[in-house]
Amino acid sequence: MKTVDVQKFDKRLRDRFDELNERLVVIDGDLDEPADPDAEERATEREGDEVLENLGQAGLAEIRMIQAAQARIKDGTFGFCVACDEPISKERLEVLPHTPRCKHCA
Repeated sequence: MKTVDVQKFDKRLRDRFDELNERLVVIDGDLDEPADPDAEERATEREGDEVLENLGQAGLAEIRMIQAAQARIKDGTFGFCVACDEPISKERLEVLPHTPRCKHCA
């Protein structure tokens, strides 16, 4: 495997982390808005809140994966599979820079 440009991936991970944090702030703000007094409107809002909650949970999960990838950068194991210790292909890292596993172990 060619050497992985760790600095490039670190920047991508930091940028994505910042983007997700911004989205989560907006989601939290939307979820904190008072409920509409109209019952029909409240039901629609509740459905929207469920979607926002799911997006928020997915965002938090991705943030945890990014933080784990950043820890691997710090300890020098970024780019290697956590399961088999083989290099993760550059192509896979391009698509999922926070992935902890190679395509065979995923």
